[in-house]
Amino acid sequence: MHALKKNRPLRRVVLASAATVSGLVMLLSLKPHTPPRIAAAPAPAPSGSASAPGGSTGSTGTRTVTGETVRTRWGPVQVRVTLRNGRITDVTALSYPTDNPRDREISGYALPRLRREALAAQSADIDAVSGATYTSGGYRRSLQSALDSAGR
Repeated sequence: MHALKKNRPLRRVVLASAATVSGLVMLLSLKPHTPPRIAAAPAPAPSGSASAPGGSTGSTGTRTVTGETVRTRWGPVQVRVTLRNGRITDVTALSYPTDNPRDREISGYALPRLRREALAAQSADIDAVSGATYTSGGYRRSLQSALDSAGR
């Protein structure tokens, strides 16, 4: 007689649960073979952008501003922003988690994506990178503090 046709309801429950868990594991193991591409185009240059605080450097020219060091669960994150004529032209991560190989791996794929998004968005309003939530949050906060210091 077949195992499910016997009068044993607990066996049916166990087998159904095992089949469900196996199906979920197979679904969750599907991954894209290529990383997602950012489809956002750079924003147009703002007209009449505000000048920097203190009047020492206006919105014209090139400025480099360092954001605050943000303490995250996995280590400090700090960025430096280069602005040319009021537009973000470069974002450099000065400090980020590197205590172990996993931290270096996460930072290795997250920081370039965060940089691309910041350059495309021209602000700190960027999405977090999956798997690097704490680093992404620290990057955003440090970037925003740099932009605030620059008067943007």
